[in-house]
Amino acid sequence: MTGAVPLPEIPEFPGALEALRKKYPLDESSRRALDAAGADLSDRRVRAVFQVAPGVGGLVTPESLAAVQVPVGIRWGGADTVNPYEVDTRPYLERIPGATGCSAGPDVRHEDFFTPETANSAVRVRVGREAATFFRQHLG
Repeated sequence: MTGAVPLPEIPEFPGALEALRKKYPLDESSRRALDAAGADLSDRRVRAVFQVAPGVGGLVTPESLAAVQVPVGIRWGGADTVNPYEVDTRPYLERIPGATGCSAGPDVRHEDFFTPETANSAVRVRVGREAATFFRQHLG
């Protein structure tokens, strides 16, 4: 077992891994950076987190998520095929102590959160308000 995790295709940037490998060949400094990726990166200035359509949940270790000690609010789209709930969101929700969240709707796509041309602006406004309320509750 190599410990390598396959990078899922990123619709916004097809071929991302190949482009990174070409631009930044794996040399000694790259290896040191990868080795440090498991370090404690907590920051006392971060007192609350609100995630919208979070990604890479399947790549984050359960131990690192269990160590999160700030309030975390999460929103996802029920029709998000870029960062699907089961793969990318569920690990955060289930493994971060006290994390809370809810779907922004069964028909909400990833693009509805981020892409202005095709986005459902009502979803973005509603989730933005929910984020502001979350931060007011947790940050005062």
